[in-house]
Amino acid sequence: MPSYEISEIERLIDGDLPWTRVQEIMKDAKDVDRFDKWVAILQKRVSWKETILLPLTTALFIVRKGRARIVKCRCGHEFGDYRVNWKLSALVHVRETEEQLREIYRGTEQPDPSWIQIREYVCPGCGTQLEVEAVPRGCPPDFEFLPDLDTFYREWLGRPLPDEVEFTDRTLDTVRGWGTTGR
Repeated sequence: MPSYEISEIERLIDGDLPWTRVQEIMKDAKDVDRFDKWVAILQKRVSWKETILLPLTTALFIVRKGRARIVKCRCGHEFGDYRVNWKLSALVHVRETEEQLREIYRGTEQPDPSWIQIREYVCPGCGTQLEVEAVPRGCPPDFEFLPDLDTFYREWLGRPLPDEVEFTDRTLDTVRGWGTTGR
């Protein structure tokens, strides 16, 4: 079983390894502590103290905050419960006119604005663009990834998380609540 130095994993994350070395690492068996090294590198790069449980993107993380598990941006902005689609708490720039789409598409590559919207999701804390969706008009925000953290930690990593939580998408509960809270 291979074992890579944390500095080499860091260079892999940053895209600073030669492509031939990246291919060697990809083809080789994964070192058993790769996930821990990856998370340790990312944890060093954020200024907040909450423990990263799982990176979602280069800028979004599921973290433990007290007894809660929330989505947090690299800048520290908190999006809330990880079981609720974080996009509901993001700033959204929608491109839906021919003129708006022309800013990013040229000629025949431009989608038909009567069919498609481009949604750009931005962190309210730092302004980082976190995600882009090209979706049919009226389509709800895509919830790309809802991990079963308890199963992952218990069965894959062999170290259960304290305070197991129900593994369920809570997005619709949040949206339903908007009608009663005046949001």
